[in-house]
Amino acid sequence: MDESARIPEAAERLHYEKHENTPDNPGYVGMFREFIDRAVRPHHPEIRTALDFGCGPGPVLAALLAAEGTDVTVYDPFFAPDAAYRLKTYDLITATEVFEHLSDPAGTAGHLAGLLNPGGLLALMTLFHPGDSGITDWWYRRDPTHISFFRPATLMRMAEQSRLRCVYQDTKRICVMKKETGEYHG
Repeated sequence: MDESARIPEAAERLHYEKHENTPDNPGYVGMFREFIDRAVRPHHPEIRTALDFGCGPGPVLAALLAAEGTDVTVYDPFFAPDAAYRLKTYDLITATEVFEHLSDPAGTAGHLAGLLNPGGLLALMTLFHPGDSGITDWWYRRDPTHISFFRPATLMRMAEQSRLRCVYQDTKRICVMKKETGEYHG
């Protein structure tokens, strides 16, 4: 999205505060349970440390991971802005419904990759771009805070640029990237 079309930060925060992303929303909780079961556990069954990057006002995913015994750090530029998350490394970094809000998603992916332990996962959730024929009617692009859009191939390229390997993608919204335990070989 062109910078001139972006909304001011204060309006962006107000927009996020209207979301019903709470533990009382069974659909929202279920989405994260499915995300953990499909996208995280099969690729790293013993997550000890995690970062919920872009956790929002109610870090539901962080609470679910913590309930399973994971030591979870949260970060959100509006709701949990403590940059101390940068001082740790993680087995898992999640960014669920975050990358579409970023002006530099590739730079953010590289930054997060640097915080992963060897074998760690960067698990992203963002609705995939429908292709040229469906973009004009696509509801996801109408959200004024959504400024970046992705196709699966774009996320795979971003993984490569961040020295990660894509280990899982579904056809709709999930991409999981892994930091190899040894030397990266593309």
